[in-house]
Amino acid sequence: MASQYLTGEVVERIGGQIVRGDVAPGGSLPIEAELAKQHDTSRTVIREAVKMLTAKGLVGSRPRRGTYVEPEHKWNILDPDVLRWTLQRRFSFELMRDFLVVREGIEPKAAAAAATRQDRAAIAEIAARLHDMREADEGRMDSLESDIAFHIAILHASGNRFFIQFSHVIDTALRFSIRLTNSVKGVRMASVADHERIYLAIERGDADGAAQAAQELLTEAIRLLDARALSDGEVAVPVA
Repeated sequence: MASQYLTGEVVERIGGQIVRGDVAPGGSLPIEAELAKQHDTSRTVIREAVKMLTAKGLVGSRPRRGTYVEPEHKWNILDPDVLRWTLQRRFSFELMRDFLVVREGIEPKAAAAAATRQDRAAIAEIAARLHDMREADEGRMDSLESDIAFHIAILHASGNRFFIQFSHVIDTALRFSIRLTNSVKGVRMASVADHERIYLAIERGDADGAAQAAQELLTEAIRLLDARALSDGEVAVPVA
């Protein structure tokens, strides 16, 4: 357990450094022994950390060249750590908008699937998360966590294993996008009523209504993002 924790710590440090650009693409990482010394850990931990960074697409290795940083287009942006580091590096309207467009391809369909599937236990979970959002609106719960949990519950209620696999990505990126859209709207948290419309459509088995309610939420988020981009002098990307 301690070894896994240490490996995770090293991955966090080196991964963050790579994404921030502390080591340029194509640049080499120090040799294993030097990395172990820098991070005050064993070579075994460094070896495991490099394997994890390789799986994330951040580094590669070749004989006589050692371990080097891969170009950004090879990074696994769907890896929650890579996505988080990228969003922390500098806020990118383009990246956030790309994420919202991906959500458009997933969440309305997940809501429709949940309405069609009618897994009562899963729908009860959505209702519980909506209740948490109401509690957050009254200041009794965390607004961000309850909002994210509502969206994740819908992915699980869809029963689609691929949608469910996106839960960690959705969770990570929502932590950035929700704060942004709420700040543009000048509110502390997302509209409970807008989320309730999705839930009610799912609960009554209205697949089209659930998809439409989820789409409307995302369309509004994209509109707010584009408005903020314009106000900040960024190049606006036309709404598709």
